[in-house]
Amino acid sequence: MSKNPLVIIAGPTASGKSSLSVGLAKKLDGEIISADSMQVYKNMDIGSAKISLEEMESVPHHMIDIIEPVEDYNVTLFKEKAKECAAQITERGHLPIIVGGTGFYIQALLYDIDFKEEDADRSYRKELEEEAKKNGNESLYKRLVEIDSASAQKIHPNNTKRLIRALEYFHLTGEPISGHNELMRRKDSPYSFCYFVLYKDREKLYENIEKRVDGMMEQGFLQEVEALKKSGVTRRMTSMQGLGYRELYDYLEGKYPLEEALRLIKRNTRHFAKRQLTWFKRERDVIWVNKDDYKDNDELVSYMCEIIHDKIGWERR
Repeated sequence: MSKNPLVIIAGPTASGKSSLSVGLAKKLDGEIISADSMQVYKNMDIGSAKISLEEMESVPHHMIDIIEPVEDYNVTLFKEKAKECAAQITERGHLPIIVGGTGFYIQALLYDIDFKEEDADRSYRKELEEEAKKNGNESLYKRLVEIDSASAQKIHPNNTKRLIRALEYFHLTGEPISGHNELMRRKDSPYSFCYFVLYKDREKLYENIEKRVDGMMEQGFLQEVEALKKSGVTRRMTSMQGLGYRELYDYLEGKYPLEEALRLIKRNTRHFAKRQLTWFKRERDVIWVNKDDYKDNDELVSYMCEIIHDKIGWERR
């Protein structure tokens, strides 16, 4: 039985994934599935760099604006919905194109990794959640360093959910979750796929990040966060863990001045981009694309079309 086709366009934040994916989708009768953990939320447009209707250029986009900011979102929900979207796109005779920088989500879909947690110890999880509320994430992170240093290097100290999941997995199995993740990473994919990762000169990327943050503020990012706060969205909700949102929320809570919030957003975004690249370097069968090698997106799209044809045999239907 032949495998269904799938194209992935990944890379660090501010690397130009959205505009490139639209050009590729128009060339190959594609539909885009967002693999972004923030763009799923309604009313979170500026800080998530959400693509506009005009920028979509009539290309169908999925997994954007599907839940409210007060709702939780995780890799299991993403995988189930993205898998369903990809199947429906294929049935329509179109090419599913996954676009985003959340490598964990992409990996889950690409290798059909099961994250169901029926065996979860709810009482232990509650204990960890209470510890995080009382003492902050630092105590959880220190504990993870002691039992699973490999995971501690990959999980950001601010990511409460992943810290708790890693500690919970060790509690349940006596084994580090990093070992489990490595086994899952070796699984064969149910898709016939092309996995592109965009990158560019580090200094140029950082310059793009600085400009993007300044542009977001000019567009009303602070007002967006103020509106979310007034609507009942709290600092501890999943939606407020996104870059920029948490720093501006802390500013609104009086933790530091706006100038410091902006400095932290830019610094944390640069660090995040570096971690994204580190993640993608661990993935198998990745096609690295240096955007600096191409004069424009049209030239890059032509190159990618050739690769996609050679690797998975896709031609415009």
